[in-house]
Amino acid sequence: MLPALLRLAWPNILVMAAQSSTGLIEMWFVARLGSDALAGMALVLPVLVLMQSMSQGAVGGGISSAIARALGSGRRDKADDFVIHALVVNVAIGLIFSVVMLPAGRLLYRALGGSDGALVAAMTYSNIIFGGVVILLWLFNALGSIIRGTGNMFVPGVVFCGGAVLLIPLSPALIFGWGPFPRLGIAGGGIALFIYYGIGTVILGWYVASGRNLASFRMTRIRWELVKEILSVGAVAAVNTIQINFTIAVTMGFMAAYAGPDAVAGFGIGTRLEYLMPPISFGLGAPLVALVGTNIGANQSARALRIALVGGAVGFVVTETIGATAAIWPNAWLTLFTHDPHIIAIGSRYLRTVGPFYGFFGLGISMYFASQGAGRLGWPLMGGLVRMIVAVGGGWIVLHATRSTLLLLVVYASGMLLYGLIIASSVAAGTWFGSEGSKMLRRAARPQVCADF
Repeated sequence: MLPALLRLAWPNILVMAAQSSTGLIEMWFVARLGSDALAGMALVLPVLVLMQSMSQGAVGGGISSAIARALGSGRRDKADDFVIHALVVNVAIGLIFSVVMLPAGRLLYRALGGSDGALVAAMTYSNIIFGGVVILLWLFNALGSIIRGTGNMFVPGVVFCGGAVLLIPLSPALIFGWGPFPRLGIAGGGIALFIYYGIGTVILGWYVASGRNLASFRMTRIRWELVKEILSVGAVAAVNTIQINFTIAVTMGFMAAYAGPDAVAGFGIGTRLEYLMPPISFGLGAPLVALVGTNIGANQSARALRIALVGGAVGFVVTETIGATAAIWPNAWLTLFTHDPHIIAIGSRYLRTVGPFYGFFGLGISMYFASQGAGRLGWPLMGGLVRMIVAVGGGWIVLHATRSTLLLLVVYASGMLLYGLIIASSVAAGTWFGSEGSKMLRRAARPQVCADF
């Protein structure tokens, strides 16, 4: 299982590393514009990452899962029908984001602690994202999910990495006005994203339309049962994604209320590393969706469970290594973006407290993607709910009782721990298959996991 999983995962992990690097590099350049620009981007980041996660990992996972199960059961005609339905679903959701965020953005960012120059920077960046980028982003990730659902991780990898090669020089050129480009400030980062997603959408769309993909365009009427099959996984997964981003955003609001604007920037830089955990886990998770979904469709339930357990173990090791490293050497991360001692102090406190629990976050997300492939997302939803209640509710109680941001971060880390344990234990218990099949599948899966390693 492990070699097969890694063989499929490495192109996708490369993609996620490239995509995450572009976001970090953009933030690094924006930080050169000053603390207001940095805080402004930190305010928009939870919503932008929410869209990226929903379109790529949540609804995108529902698309990949539906196509993988159709192909696994030998229904290529049904897989073709899912293509146009996937595009319609994603465009509709993208429009909803745009319609809501354009008028409501200022209220949201102010509620998260934005004011003065930081709020102006947030609105400048936000209006470009939700006025132009959003539809292209959802189309781009729909097409990538269609291709990944067939088990093809290479083509999306090439397009994503090629886009990163374009975006890395283009973003600072537009921010600072290098060469023939005008100096656009923080707006330049948003315009660079628009160009990136526009070109990538055209290339991925051409590949699917050319017939080279196992699931290709086929004109068909929109049928609710196919939309429902995508959303039965994707909508529930989207709730899980909203829970994660809501937890981070509200905690950022707590920081702003009790520790001021520098805390927003420091917490924002720290959580920027946390935001890398879902993409890294998605690098492994997209193959998990395809492999688990295909094996479920082919009635190979024990094999599907073994794949999930192996994938969860790998996800834990990778993300825990990153978190532990950041906890030991927090300045190596934080000084990439700022040398302000107050911002670094808050960021260091976050990384030293929360970083050691990143492995449980990665474990939970890996199991969440495996559950997408199985079409069983009840326990991942429960895990996200528990994390949100502990972090937000517990954080509010701790702050009101002690006014200690350290204890707030301890509670936040506890929610992350519970998130991973709840989801992983539910999958290991065989809850995908009901009480009758659980014992049989665990006996079939667990000895083989050790052999796979």
